[in-house]
Amino acid sequence: MKTFFGLNPVQDYFRIPHPSGILFFMRWFQSKRFWSTALIGFVLFFNIQAGIDFFLFPQHYTYAYELIGTPGEVAIAGFGILFLMWNVPYFFAIWNPTRQRLSLIQAVIMQAIGVIGESIILTRIPSLEHMLLRSSIWRFIIFDSAGLLLLILALVIILLDKTRLNKK
Repeated sequence: MKTFFGLNPVQDYFRIPHPSGILFFMRWFQSKRFWSTALIGFVLFFNIQAGIDFFLFPQHYTYAYELIGTPGEVAIAGFGILFLMWNVPYFFAIWNPTRQRLSLIQAVIMQAIGVIGESIILTRIPSLEHMLLRSSIWRFIIFDSAGLLLLILALVIILLDKTRLNKK
């Protein structure tokens, strides 16, 4: 069969993938970098989704935070912008968690500040009053705590891998 610039279209179409390519993907799924990237990506996805939702549809959240009218919607939309701003280190961390370890550490610290701050805010609300507001803050605490645990796990994976590589 004639080749076109050294390529044989029939052979290339029926070519079985080289085992080294398959092994590359198998090794990637087993790598520490894959799992840490997946954990960071999971947290980033839900944080970005929440930020966009708060920014685009603030009217859905004003009642839960006992805010009314245009000032309440503007405040909630502002929270959405803040959510998006706070996720900048996550993008650097997800790109290459091994090399961008500092961004991952920053993300863990920011997430921890969020959980601690929300917990303090919850203590300021009288326990038998504003039950809807309390439940909304509780949802934030649970949401951010889950994100914090996933980011800590991603950091531990990277740090354990780094110490393993340093011992070789």
